[in-house]
Amino acid sequence: MVSWPTVLKDMSVGDIFHAVCPNGASLICLIEATTARSLRVRTVTHQIKLEFDLGTGTGSWDGIPCMIDSVAPLPPDTHNVILGLDRKMRLEADTMKRKLSDDEKRALIFIASFYPANPV
Repeated sequence: MVSWPTVLKDMSVGDIFHAVCPNGASLICLIEATTARSLRVRTVTHQIKLEFDLGTGTGSWDGIPCMIDSVAPLPPDTHNVILGLDRKMRLEADTMKRKLSDDEKRALIFIASFYPANPV
């Protein structure tokens, strides 16, 4: 059994991790704030706000439960591309300018296999 307090103790603002929902939704999460009991995050691609319990690794999205499944740190180049994607999705109002760059596509393809290969 996973000891969530141990797994999540070193997580901090700016870290990126992955969570999954039973419906198959994949959530790339960027930590916005930490408290004694939770991680407050937003998803990179859709900017959805979530809160994960530090004791259980669980959260919910629109009433759908989700679970942290990987906290493996991304390689620095991929991490930086994902931070740039987050910024673009957060600040760019013009949906035509939100189109993914080649680097962003490569990073998302990489993540699709990286996180499942590095579970909690």
